[in-house]
Amino acid sequence: MALAAHLTELSEKHRLLKRRIEEELSRPRADESKVRRWKHEKLKLKDQIEKLTTPEHAH
Repeated sequence: MALAAHLTELSEKHRLLKRRIEEELSRPRADESKVRRWKHEKLKLKDQIEKLTTPEHAH
């Protein structure tokens, strides 16, 4: 159960970062440094999610 809750939390953070990136990029003068930082964070979250959902981790 703790793993499922952790995955849910990571997925929610990933979703929020995606929305934040989209909103920033829709602005006429998007802050590219923010977008770059958020994309990096989003990628790290995706990697964490993938590690936790691989069959090797299920043991």
